[in-house]
Amino acid sequence: MTIAIVGAGLGGLALARVLHVNGIDADVYEREPSREARGQGGMLDIHSGQRALREAGLLDEFFAIARGEGQDMRLLEPDGTLLLQEDTPDDAPMLRPEVDRADLRDLLLNSLPDSVVHWDHAFASASDGVLRFTNGHTTPYDLLVGADGAQSRVRTLLTDARPAHLGQNVVEVGIPDIDHTHPDLAAMVGRGNYWVLGKGISLAAQRNGDGRVRIGISFYNTPEDWLATSGIPFDDPAAARARLIDLLPGWNPRITALIEACDDTVVPRALTTLPPGLTWPPKPDITLVGDAAHLMPPVGEGANMALLDGAVLALAVAAHPGDFPAAIGEYEREMYERTGAAARMSSKMQELLMAPDASRRMLEFFQPS
Repeated sequence: MTIAIVGAGLGGLALARVLHVNGIDADVYEREPSREARGQGGMLDIHSGQRALREAGLLDEFFAIARGEGQDMRLLEPDGTLLLQEDTPDDAPMLRPEVDRADLRDLLLNSLPDSVVHWDHAFASASDGVLRFTNGHTTPYDLLVGADGAQSRVRTLLTDARPAHLGQNVVEVGIPDIDHTHPDLAAMVGRGNYWVLGKGISLAAQRNGDGRVRIGISFYNTPEDWLATSGIPFDDPAAARARLIDLLPGWNPRITALIEACDDTVVPRALTTLPPGLTWPPKPDITLVGDAAHLMPPVGEGANMALLDGAVLALAVAAHPGDFPAAIGEYEREMYERTGAAARMSSKMQELLMAPDASRRMLEFFQPS
């Protein structure tokens, strides 16, 4: 019985690993030419996803690469007023540690035999139990799992649903080796997350394990084409940094100094989501995991849900040997309930961030009366 997983992200790799632990073979097909083909993004807050890593037999290895101090948080208003500071004791439990996405992906990749992941295999089509790739290769499948992310092409085999713009556009910048290049800013940001929430705009700075601070400036309640009409010259990094600061009038110069200190990496992102609680008519040989199934606002749930999807589906396959329809049914029932609740919670958090008084509402969220 052949299991084909399209996409070597966290969900697809967690699925392959938990299947492997349970003595079940699977193949992962990834469109990127190699594991080093591109950067994998920033830090992830892994909490509920720890269950998946336990099922994968990788929890101790995860704790070895995770950063407990990444749980620190500072919340400010644009004028520099510090609303909340939470510093994590050195002996605190690793309930929500941060980990580099690339390190977590490497942990999963290294736990699999080299023959499992097939690079440079971009999905083209699938029908009648045959999976076709743009490089001309084909392979049969008895179970096809779409783990191919937000713009999933496997999803089109199950539903017409497409991601819609969230009303949030983000510009990502960053400061390399901040402790040595800008120690004063490093002390200001702290060891974990540094959030500044204004009216319709936020700045989120986050330490990465390699010493880089990744900074995302989010513009809320903006249309899908806002990045093109914002006047930010993305082909001129210095001018782009200056324009970003111009878009933050009245912000404390200590905060905007973070943008001035950034290098020339400037990445625009228009954020999209799938409808919360998305379902589809069951098929006996196809299902989805991760963002392909339930793309959510980026408030800390997506990666955790993807890891859990992979583990839950693998355990369902192991519990129903040779009966993929039963395994898919069991998995999708659990997944719909779990991720539907997470998506609704994420949407409420997103509404909070988009509110005119976001900083005060966020403070009330973390310090309820």
